[in-house]
Amino acid sequence: MKAYLLLILAAIFYAGNLIVGKPVAQEIPPITLSLFRYLVALLVIIPFGYREWKNNKDLWKKEWKAILALSATGLVLFNIFVYLALNYTTSINAGIVEATAPIFTLILTFLLFNERFSQKQLIGVFISLFGVFFVITKGSLEIIMNLQFNSGDLIMILAMVTWAFYSIFIKQHTWKFPTYGALLVMTVVAIIMFIPLMTIEIGQIQTINWSWKVFSGLLYLGIFPSLVALIAYNKGIAAIGPSRASVFLNLIPVFTMIGAVIFLGEQLTWIQVIGALFVIFGVLITNRVKDNK
Repeated sequence: MKAYLLLILAAIFYAGNLIVGKPVAQEIPPITLSLFRYLVALLVIIPFGYREWKNNKDLWKKEWKAILALSATGLVLFNIFVYLALNYTTSINAGIVEATAPIFTLILTFLLFNERFSQKQLIGVFISLFGVFFVITKGSLEIIMNLQFNSGDLIMILAMVTWAFYSIFIKQHTWKFPTYGALLVMTVVAIIMFIPLMTIEIGQIQTINWSWKVFSGLLYLGIFPSLVALIAYNKGIAAIGPSRASVFLNLIPVFTMIGAVIFLGEQLTWIQVIGALFVIFGVLITNRVKDNK
């Protein structure tokens, strides 16, 4: 139950990333935004992770490959792909592609580790996916038939693949590391990786409009999706496995819908309610089945 609550909390903060991050991503290019986001995260995590980092220096050297893999997939590539995709695709398309994360995780765990899954787990995944489609298409066959996948959709698929790899790496390695020390090291490694990539966007930095909304949004991105949600998601994966934990990502569109009602004044429809129930039901079915080890 604790793992489930942590994963739900992570989904809430990741939904906040879509609500708060959308206008920020329109002002700041993706690599620069990702770098600034983790600079904020670094300032926040240092007081919590410094002692664990200092007391485990040999561990970081020994497990440098794991740290590099976690940083590259979950912190660098995933964020760059998501923010880049939002510049080219619609929210409907991005939401649909984002819901494929559990499928990619299932496929990767099968291909890499020959992990078997029960029929109930697969049914739960597809019920949850149906709920996501129902929410973001408003139950309209016309919207579904008229969807056209563009470069942004393909970039979102890359983001989901990198997230699936990250989920698997977390399951393999997170038990080795103290939580805050690992986040500190991963954040530093990610920043180092971002810096040379910044040369790609060097000409766009001067065009950023640093309004208070952009600045406050950046603070949110640096604290909640980058740290709080990541800690919750990592602990959830460690407890119940990457395949089942990734299904909780299907709750992100639901929480995004709720946030839009509360903060943006949008009206909640019966179609959205029904879709949300399908998503939650699918998550519950999938997580009633124990992982096959």
